[in-house]
Amino acid sequence: MDGSQLHASSHLLELAEPLPLDGGQALPGVRISYETYGTLNADRSNAILICHALTGDQHVASPHPITGKPGWWVRMVGPGKPIDTDRFHVICANVLGSCMGTTGPASPAGDGKPWAMRFPVITIRDMVRGHVALLDALGIARLHAVVGGSMGGMQALSLAANWPERAGAVLVIASTARHSAQNIAFHEVGRQAIMADPKWKNGDYYGSGKGPENGLAVARMAAHITYLSEEGMHEKFGRRLQNREAKTFGFDADFQVESYLRHQGLSFTDRFDANSYLYITRAMDYFDLAEEHGGRLAQAFAGATARFCLVSFDTDWLYPTAESRAIAHALNAAGAPVSFVELSAPFGHDSFLLDVPTLDRVIAGFLGS
Repeated sequence: MDGSQLHASSHLLELAEPLPLDGGQALPGVRISYETYGTLNADRSNAILICHALTGDQHVASPHPITGKPGWWVRMVGPGKPIDTDRFHVICANVLGSCMGTTGPASPAGDGKPWAMRFPVITIRDMVRGHVALLDALGIARLHAVVGGSMGGMQALSLAANWPERAGAVLVIASTARHSAQNIAFHEVGRQAIMADPKWKNGDYYGSGKGPENGLAVARMAAHITYLSEEGMHEKFGRRLQNREAKTFGFDADFQVESYLRHQGLSFTDRFDANSYLYITRAMDYFDLAEEHGGRLAQAFAGATARFCLVSFDTDWLYPTAESRAIAHALNAAGAPVSFVELSAPFGHDSFLLDVPTLDRVIAGFLGS
């Protein structure tokens, strides 16, 4: 067993006050589910907040309670690892709108019934408001660092822009300051697949057996393609057939890549709520840090007090290097200290989750300095 798994501590915070949202509403009765690793020091200065991606959760370095699989970043978080739990107190919270313990569309509303589509549309900044409320409850005024990849990177940027005094260092991996038209388009395909499933029932599928599993599986399949690189898919699958010598001249999964995507889609439905997928992808699509700050990205970082590190991957076409470079330029214009590196890895966008030793060295070096 990995040593870091032994020290995971699970918690649930109930906010005393309604959480204000960008949409103009205030969400009552918010619960935030989070895990911690390592020990908080006496002056509460060694805390690192890890923000998870779209389909991630708080189980960053502990076994997933549904799938039993290791934590999604267990290779990065633990004793002696790049995010060293012998040195740092690591916090990872499930985001607002999700389905792993934090309040979302599957949670009960005031009438005891699931929120479903009555749940208010949320933003990345709303998710970060939840994180800030958690930090306030924990008495952590300033993080040693906030770290995030993909949607987690959006949260890290939002924290840096909107609560600049709350983190001393900001590490953003394979992310962007705003969703492009292509990003939005892929998400819309996924949402339409979910909403076209007869079992979606306008979001009111809770308590009626299986929800829109077919639609959610298709949404996951479409998204998963964007996480991989063409080179990586060719290397892994090519045009190889799946458990057969010849094509069937039918519509079974003849090719390995088809079988792989179907497996990814079906296994995803066991652990994720379809309505949460709708709400979280919508939050990502609404994300535009420049738009929040008068249309200029540099203006978003005018009050920055942190040092920044941006990491991109050469095969990531979902959030390509140009996106990170634009953030670096904006930080330079704002006078913020920033380092920026493009790493070479064959895995596409998912490179931040996989075995890329150069990423380990960048993270360890930035957080340890």
